[in-house]
Amino acid sequence: MKKLPSVKAICLALIVICSIQLISSIVKSITILSMDSAIFSTGNKLVESIMVKNKRASFEKINYEDESLRQEIEIVSLKASSPVIVYDGMTMEELAAKLELSLNSDLQGYGMSFAKYSIEYGVDPYLALAITLHETGCTWTCSSLVRKCNNVGGMKGSGCGSYASFSSLEDGIEAMIRNLANNYINVGLTTPETIGRKYAASEIWPVKIEYYINQIRNA
Repeated sequence: MKKLPSVKAICLALIVICSIQLISSIVKSITILSMDSAIFSTGNKLVESIMVKNKRASFEKINYEDESLRQEIEIVSLKASSPVIVYDGMTMEELAAKLELSLNSDLQGYGMSFAKYSIEYGVDPYLALAITLHETGCTWTCSSLVRKCNNVGGMKGSGCGSYASFSSLEDGIEAMIRNLANNYINVGLTTPETIGRKYAASEIWPVKIEYYINQIRNA
């Protein structure tokens, strides 16, 4: 009959096994801590150099990502602070101020309205204002169509005899520029010559518009 191990031998074996597991856990914890803190010594120079290189690469990657993020933030900030050019090398405010130099009588003070709606609807601001000045006579004194009906483009319609009437000059300016965009510019009629064939019966209308455009540009 085979002799069974004694209780003492079994207890001793259990103690040895537990001790080995405990020592293994402690060594593993120390190794992980050493790798995380970059303070380690394996006794193997090759292993140590590889671990140092990997750690350095991780730091360099983080620094590179931080630098890229910083540069992106600076670019966005620079763009936000840079003036936006909307027409002929000018910002919206500069364009409005330039157009204002050609506005008199009832239209005085509406430079920003002409600038804003021209850019919004994709119409040449000089062209829009030139047509307005020709149709209204506001270079000197605005016509009764402007003063009574807020119609700045000689636009046909109702409310003011055979002409359109608007509740304010602001509305009249927007309607005139929107009409230029939808019924002329967007269908390929972009010059005084091509616009004049549809806009006015006079053959010299384009010449007069060109004259006003030059006056506005050189103001």
